[in-house]
Amino acid sequence: MTSMRYLAATVAILAIAVAAFFAVDRREPAPDLPYTLLDGSRHATTELRGKVVLVNFWATSCVTCIKEMPDLAATHDRFVTRGYETLAVAMSYDRPDYVNHFAATRRLPFRFTHDEDGSLARGFGDVRLTPTTVVLDRQGRVVERIVGEPDFNALHALIDKLLAET
Repeated sequence: MTSMRYLAATVAILAIAVAAFFAVDRREPAPDLPYTLLDGSRHATTELRGKVVLVNFWATSCVTCIKEMPDLAATHDRFVTRGYETLAVAMSYDRPDYVNHFAATRRLPFRFTHDEDGSLARGFGDVRLTPTTVVLDRQGRVVERIVGEPDFNALHALIDKLLAET
């Protein structure tokens, strides 16, 4: 009988430990990094705190990246009035003139930066594949990392949920 109590107690403690493990908020803080927008203005990722932010790593040579830009614009337009921001980060290997031309001719509603030295890609988890999308909560913590084109319905649900959090 004692071994049954011991087993039951062990299982209960294990269940509590597993529940506590999953209950802990495991959101990692986004890196504190400077960046320069294509208009020349200088910023830092910490300035984005207080908003839900989608950071999209992309390249002009990436077909999927170009394809998803209208959906990213629609997502931005849908949520921007609720405290949402989009930052498109062109990879360091992208030619600056291509990035500037792309942003100028598409007239997309969000911010663009060129990660000239690769520091943003390294800071956000050593991003190497495009597109890679990183979603940050209002506290500047990484909530989701998506490699490839996002499921925009799921992405919208996540953004909506994060915007509702206080």
